[in-house]
Amino acid sequence: MATLIIVIVFALFLAAIFTGGYTKDLQERANQTKVWDWITTVDHKKIGILYFMAGFFFFLLAGLEAFLMRLQLVVPANDFIIGDPYNQLLTMHGTTMMFLAAPPMILGLFNFIVPLQIGARDVAFPFLNALGFWLFLFGGILINLGWVFGGVADAGWTSYPSLSLQQYSPGPGIDYYTLGLQISGIGTLVGGINFIVTIINMRTPGMSFLRMPLFTWTAFVTSGLILFAFPALTVGLLLLMFDRMFGSHFFDFTMGGQTIIWEHIFWIFGHPEVYILILPAFGVMSDVFSTFSKKRLFGYTSMVFATVLIGFLGFMVWVHHMFTVGLGPVSNTVFGLASMAIAVPTGIKVFNWLFTMWGGEIHFKTPMLFAVGFIPTFVIGGVTGVMVALPAADYQYHDNYFVVAHFHYVLVGGTILGIFAGIYYWWPKMFGKMLSEKLGKIHFWTFIIGMHLTFFPQHFLGLFGMPRRVFTYNEGALAPLNLVSTIGTIGMIIGSLALIYNMYQTFRKGAPASADPWNGRSLEWSIPSPPPVYNFAQLPRVRGFDAFWLEKQEGKKEMTPAEPLGSIHMPSPSVLPFLMSLGMFLAGLGFIVRDTYLAGFLGLLFVVILMFVRSFQHDPGYHIDLNKMDHNV
Repeated sequence: MATLIIVIVFALFLAAIFTGGYTKDLQERANQTKVWDWITTVDHKKIGILYFMAGFFFFLLAGLEAFLMRLQLVVPANDFIIGDPYNQLLTMHGTTMMFLAAPPMILGLFNFIVPLQIGARDVAFPFLNALGFWLFLFGGILINLGWVFGGVADAGWTSYPSLSLQQYSPGPGIDYYTLGLQISGIGTLVGGINFIVTIINMRTPGMSFLRMPLFTWTAFVTSGLILFAFPALTVGLLLLMFDRMFGSHFFDFTMGGQTIIWEHIFWIFGHPEVYILILPAFGVMSDVFSTFSKKRLFGYTSMVFATVLIGFLGFMVWVHHMFTVGLGPVSNTVFGLASMAIAVPTGIKVFNWLFTMWGGEIHFKTPMLFAVGFIPTFVIGGVTGVMVALPAADYQYHDNYFVVAHFHYVLVGGTILGIFAGIYYWWPKMFGKMLSEKLGKIHFWTFIIGMHLTFFPQHFLGLFGMPRRVFTYNEGALAPLNLVSTIGTIGMIIGSLALIYNMYQTFRKGAPASADPWNGRSLEWSIPSPPPVYNFAQLPRVRGFDAFWLEKQEGKKEMTPAEPLGSIHMPSPSVLPFLMSLGMFLAGLGFIVRDTYLAGFLGLLFVVILMFVRSFQHDPGYHIDLNKMDHNV
């Protein structure tokens, strides 16, 4: 049946491509609809919003999965969700948060803000940008399709063989995982390449590297991490797919394979992934602290080099996830020292944020509250990170709840608080309306209190011997701590609901935002909120760090232009990124069904045909004339 459906869809698409597909009237009516506009857009701002909203949806889904797990663990010997359903929740919570929630929300901020901060009108490859989003979305849908058809992955978010091999996980769940992550990962990879090229080539006149805002610097380093880390994951997933579907034995130790190869491949991606998630939060915090302290960021140059050093060292610490494997004392010592060394550039950042606030005129708006709350919360996660970097101590912490507490303090207390700060800081620029400060403060206090109640007791659960990934435990010292941990999740739920309600109310009747509601320092605050499609009518000339702040200090209300007014070239919208991603989705679904794999190969053929069509497509774009511009931009 699946093959038949895919063949029919494939035939219809081919007919549409080679016959023109639609009448002109139908195509014109479609072009005038908002849905078609968003499907075909290549505007970096709209793609940023799509990334962000998709990521926020997956964030809520991952939160629901976590809450159901905590309900199971609220009392000893509970039977609310046990066995394989619990394993599925645990696996999908980790997979969704690490791949489908935090990364797209970060990429959403990158897409919307980075071109504005460097004075560009778009990213370097708008078509590729749209393709990256749709690949991510269809990959995420494929991963979660198992909730409806056949069951989702249940071998943990790391999916270690041999547990993830066909004989131990015979259902389609791991297949959804391997194929969905490959499709989604390709989208993330092309996005990383796009931002590297954009930041190198499309900076406005005068915007040297050491004049870029810290958020743009973290986007640049993060994109480099994506470029080198994601291919390792893609290769590992491809090998696992071949083991499961085509009878190879890369990871099957009974046939001469080695399961430890998967651990090396996964973690040489997995630990840089942690910095892919946390570095953008550092960038958000740097911009927020500077803006709401009314001061230049303290130690800007040292912050830049600390960011680059963190990115470099991030590839040299993956074995600290494998201290108990038995690689030997020399290997464990080297990687333990490297893991502790990475705390140095991180500490530089923390002290520079504190010195930025010192003596500043601090305004405790909602973004600043999340930034201030970020520091002690993330530092707790960093201190426990140094603890687990000690190989001897790691034998005690490994695979118990102490590690769970550690990485949640880093990823929730670091990444998610950073994303929340970014939401409140840049929402006026993205949508032209101000989020409610009252609801924002409710969100902050309920979420951060709930977060500490949830994860701080888990340090002691681990020290008392509670293993990770278990769905039950006996009466004793573990019971009250698990109860407190589950109660804490209610605070995070209330905070998240406050944010959702805040968004809803703002869309309905939010106060209009000015171009510069926070008295900001970087270029994005020099243009209207929300920005026009072309961003800048005239590219600005940058004369130093905090470029817009420098102009305001001289009494100017706008940037000095670097070019005369003229018509602006913009890229044309295209439906091909959506169709290519749909083809990859259908190919993945075809391989999962395993019905002679015909449907999978047809889906890949469809993608190749679309690539061929794109190669011969003449797309000159379009020009915006002077008389259609807002000359105040």
